[in-house]
Amino acid sequence: MFYQISSYLKFLLKSTNQHGVHSPFVYDLVTKCFYDKTRYKAYHSIFNYKKLLLQNKSTISVTDLGAGSQVMKNQKRLISQMAKNAGTTINRTKLLFRLTQYFKPENILELGTSLGIATHAMSLGNLNARIITIEGCPNISKFSERNFKNENLNNMKLITGEFHNEIKKLKPNKFDFIFFDGNHQKEATLQYFESLLETAHNESVFIFDDIYWSKGMTEAWEIIKNHPKVTVTIDTYFWGFVFFRKEQLKEHFTIRV
Repeated sequence: MFYQISSYLKFLLKSTNQHGVHSPFVYDLVTKCFYDKTRYKAYHSIFNYKKLLLQNKSTISVTDLGAGSQVMKNQKRLISQMAKNAGTTINRTKLLFRLTQYFKPENILELGTSLGIATHAMSLGNLNARIITIEGCPNISKFSERNFKNENLNNMKLITGEFHNEIKKLKPNKFDFIFFDGNHQKEATLQYFESLLETAHNESVFIFDDIYWSKGMTEAWEIIKNHPKVTVTIDTYFWGFVFFRKEQLKEHFTIRV
């Protein structure tokens, strides 16, 4: 916790808003997506989806394959507590909706389905997208798959398995948008990044969750930023954005959202 607090204070000191951005691509993303204040109708569905999870008092047996939760240590967990402590926040869920609406990705990959809060938002952001989401815990996977069916979300495929095994099977695919929200460990994150680089193209967007989760995750983020194929990155503290646009000069931004 101390590391995250000190990291956030450092982030605040060097971060800026759209006025410190000179790249037209990043400026448009920040002003038209990050700071978009439109009250979309989809927000109602996003709010209700999470509300149902917060009200769900059933328990589930969880198998943590990655770094696990910093709050919940028991294997048996309440759905409501998982939604509160481990689920994507409403504001970030809304941002995911806006991002998929803004970039209009046709092929989306998510590592770490969890309760499907983020998956649901990305689906609403582009109903024409094809979404593959991977969850390591079989019980969580079954729970979320039922929820997706109840919500009539038919544009996604949920895969149950360990990320590194399932990623190997995805190699022939090209992804426009990848949300890394699973194993919050340095070596695993770098492994997934290197493997999925083969699926990226010039317009692809990679988003890494919790880049200040630990010192190791921040080290992974710095390595990713400096990768020769990466041209533009945006650090929003809670997420790290990676772009591969060859027409852009290599540049790193730190933006308050």
